Order: sequence, then structure tokens, then C-alpha cells
Amino acid sequence: MATVRTSVTVPLRFPDGYGTTAEVLTFHGLADGREHLLLALGPWEQSLLGQGSGAGGAGSGAPLVRLHSECMTGDVFGSERCDCGPQLREAVESIAATGGFLLYLRQEGRGIGLYSKLDAYALQDRGLDTYDANLALGHGEDERDYTAAAQMLNTLGATTVRLLSNNPDKANQLVALGISIQQQVPTGVHLSEANSRYLAAKRDRTGHTLELGRAAVDHSVHPAAGTVAGLPDMPARVAALVPGLRARAEEAERLRRLPELTVQELQEAGVFRILAPAAVGGYGLGARTYAEVVRVLARGCASTAWTAGHLAEHAWMLARWPRAVQEEVFAGGQVPLAAATSAPVGMARKVPGGYAISGHWSFASGVMHSRWALLAVQLNGARLQALVPVADLELLDAWHTDGLRGTGSNDLHADGLFVPDHRVVEWALLSSPENPGSLIHQDALIHAPMAMLLNLVAPAAALGSAEYAMELFREQLLVPRQKNGIETRQADSTLAQARSARAAGALAAAQLQWQAALSVLPPEGQAAPALAEDQHASFRLSLALSAEASQEAVRLAVGGSGGSVHRLTHPLQRIQRDIGVLLNHPTLGIDAILEQSGRGLLGLGFSTQSF
Repeated sequence: MATVRTSVTVPLRFPDGYGTTAEVLTFHGLADGREHLLLALGPWEQSLLGQGSGAGGAGSGAPLVRLHSECMTGDVFGSERCDCGPQLREAVESIAATGGFLLYLRQEGRGIGLYSKLDAYALQDRGLDTYDANLALGHGEDERDYTAAAQMLNTLGATTVRLLSNNPDKANQLVALGISIQQQVPTGVHLSEANSRYLAAKRDRTGHTLELGRAAVDHSVHPAAGTVAGLPDMPARVAALVPGLRARAEEAERLRRLPELTVQELQEAGVFRILAPAAVGGYGLGARTYAEVVRVLARGCASTAWTAGHLAEHAWMLARWPRAVQEEVFAGGQVPLAAATSAPVGMARKVPGGYAISGHWSFASGVMHSRWALLAVQLNGARLQALVPVADLELLDAWHTDGLRGTGSNDLHADGLFVPDHRVVEWALLSSPENPGSLIHQDALIHAPMAMLLNLVAPAAALGSAEYAMELFREQLLVPRQKNGIETRQADSTLAQARSARAAGALAAAQLQWQAALSVLPPEGQAAPALAEDQHASFRLSLALSAEASQEAVRLAVGGSGGSVHRLTHPLQRIQRDIGVLLNHPTLGIDAILEQSGRGLLGLGFSTQSF
């Protein structure tokens, strides 16, 4: 059993000027006999009292704990071959803000020692990754043992913690040693050119929850077919989320927003990073991948697909802003979550240092999970976009609908709210191919028309929803049922067979129109040239017809599924309601699309600039 040996107060000061005070504890009786330290930071006593409360955010729940293995090269000398120094700095500030403990564990080089770690560096310079280098030296991939850490926590009564780590092995070992993990909180991604292969190896070899951009790619790995070299196969990645999304779809409806677990899974999968440029921590993927990701997510939950699609798109929109805003919203490698709404347009007036904006904006999808809001305002007939912290706005509980209920698309209100100059930009500039972000980032998509991605979300969600509906319909037709002691299947009915064929035909038409629309888009990684009018007309027409055929497939499936399908617990009726709302979105307004597409295909020119 371990006991406290000494406790001393130590003021801390980091090279960037950040300072705090730690109570540094040493121990008798640690299992490995090493001189480990525990730094108690912030309101740590209060955090111990919160061990039985929920997993909330800062200042609530169990103490925040970081198990930090000693790294002389990174912690002391600032080596960029690893991310240890920045993680140590980040952890101290995070823990001091909420209360908890930083355990400084004398396990240099994942337990192999300083000299062996430097020998491993030499092998890495010859091509081995960080784990294979350890193995080549006769060590294990990771020789660290956290028994002493568990002893230190138990000594202070910290039997339930919030673990600040991307490393699943730390959590697994602590749980096995009797420490309960209330929440695993990811650290930031401290990426540099020098440590990109190191971080990628941690992600790929030992399951660290790290979302890395292009710089972290080991280009010796061959990508899956249809993906960009070195970047994640995002449709396959989000396909793994579909079972959980289906299980939580009813909860999303009840909450009228996405469940927190869903948002967490989307974050961990990197969904919000799809379109953001690599320089700000994104993947810089293209419109085709983005559209397919929304489609796959809709096979689980249309509300999730809609919300995630727009939040990912809005991160891309923020990357088109001037550098000052990008440095603010993408700080620390985080991809910002921002709602955006343009209807109805608010009003702005110029005031010293910025603008005063007023308005009532509707349909702010994803606002329940967003820190920022992008709002359309008007000044002297010119349309502007204002970037505002959601906390500064009045959030109105207005999203009471029959479909897409989980999107939380509530209203926002402001009356004379001050917005500084740098957070207001002319819409014409943002939507231009030569937007401010295009002078900062090399990603091809940064020049794409603003409306291109917006027009993809609703039809992608409609198609994915229809594909899920057809799965459910087929299962229902094939399930055996007992009637008067005789086992029957609906699939054995000639009428059911005919209806199934018609529904399958409608879905096939939707898929073909979808592929026709995507064929207009440039391949991944290539710039999107301005579409000729007939190409643009075909693009919008194919998307609209795909969505209409998707709705028809769902209608046929629901119509052949009996009365039980209308129970609110049945996913088919939810899909029918969701797809009805999708087809009422302006991007799928069929009358206007047919008119303008007809004009474009006939060479008559569009009669509206908004098409």
C-alpha cells in the first residue's frame, strides 16, 4: 500500500508565460520503487467530491487526470520528434482549470529508458516506426506499467477519474487496477513535420484516438480503392457508426438534437474534418467523398447525416474567411462547430469598431452543438455574413416538426448585438473562388462554388434514408410469421413481390441519378472549374430526381408494410417523415429546379442568380 511521503507547494511557469501552482506529492511504497510525482492542480479537493456526479464538462464530475510519462527530450529540450512537451503543457492548464492530478511517471521512452529511446530514434531514421524500433532493440512495443499510478490515485481517494489521454492502454490498465474511468477526454493533436510519422504510428498501431491531416501520412501505405493516397477512407469509417446511429435515432427524435454520444463518435471519426483544409487540421477531402459520407450516415439516422453534413460544410466555409478569423476559430488544431442560417436575413448597421446586428434567424441546424453561428445580415442592400458566438445569441426553442427532429434546427435572435469588424465579411467575397481563404490554403476545394456542397446534403440524406428503408422492407417481407398454426412469409405473396420490385426499381433510379450528379463533380484533389450552364442544370436536375425517386421507394416500402409500421417506434415511419422534410428543403424545390434546369438545358439562360 502506498502512502504520501512529502507534499510541497511549487509555483510553475512555462516558456510561453503560463503559470499556476501545484501541490507536488511524493510517495512511499510504490510497486516499482521509482520516484514518481503527483501534481495536484486547481480545485482538486472539490473534484474528489464530484466523483459520483455525471460526466459533464469543465468543473463537474470526477477529477481530471493525466498519466504523463517522463520524456527528457520533449519535456525539457522541446524535441519535436514527439508530442510530449506540448501534451504536458496542455495537461497542466486543462487540469488546473477543472481540478485534478498530473502524474509524472519516470518511464522514459515508453519504459525502455533514455539511452534506448535515443537508439530507437536512430532506427527510426533508417525507416522503422516507433514501435518496430523498440522491438528491434529487444524491448516490447510499450513496457509501461501503471500500477504505481493506480496506487497514487488510490492513496488520495481518486477511485473515479476523467482520464486526459488518447491512449486506450492507459484506460484499460487503470480499469484493471480498480480505477473507474468516468470519461476519457482526448488531448489536442500537436502535429509537426517532425512527429507526423510518430503520431500516425500511435494511431494505426495502438489505437490512439488521433485525427491527423495530410502531414501525418506514411505514404508507403497503399490507400484503398477510391480514396486519396494517405487520407482516411471516410465512407468506410462512418459505416462503422451506422449500427449505433440506428440504435439512437429514436433518442435523437425525443431530444430534438443529436445525443452527445453521437456527436462524440462523429468527432472521433473525424467527420467534421472532412472538408477543412489540411493546414488547419482537416483532411481536405473533396465533394464526392463528402456527399458519400452524408449518404452513409443517413443509412443510420437522417438527422445525424443532415447535422453532420452541415457542420462539416460550415468548417469549410470558415476556412474561406480572412486569416484573423481562422486563427481564432481553428486554434489548437480544433475544427470549429458552427451553425449557419440565412433566412430571414437580419439587419446590420455600422458602429465604431464593428457592426450592430439584429434579426430573427430560423433553421439553424446543429446549433445545439455549435460554438459559433454564421448569420446573414444586410447593410445598405449588400449581403454580409457575421460570425457570432452562439453564447451571445438568444436561442429560441422553435424546432417542433414531424421530421428531421433530431437536427435541433432552432431559431436565433439578436437585437443590436455588437460584432467586431474582423468577424463580418461581404458574402460576395466569401462565395467567390478568390475568397480570402484561397490566398492561405492550397486545397482545391477552397475555390469551389459555395452552393455546390449545400446542394448535396439533402439528396444525399434522402438516398441514404431510402437505402435503409429498403433494408427494413426486405427484412420485413422475409421474416417468418405464424398464422393459424401455419408459418408464412409476406415475401411469398405475389403482390408483395411486385411491390418489392417496384420499390427496388425506384431505388435503382435514385442511385443512378445520384451517380450522374456526382459525375459532374471533379475527382478528389482536383480544382472545381466553373460549370457550364447545361452541366449545372444537369447536376441540379439529377440531384432532385434522385431525391424524388428515393421518396417514392420509401413510399412503396411503407405502403406495403402494414399498420404496425406507423407506430412511432418503427424506423420506417421515421424515415418517411424525415424524407418528407428533406424534399421540402429549398435545395430540392422541384418546381424551381425543373424550370431552371429546363432553361439551362435549352440554352435559354437561368432566370435567377440563386440557382
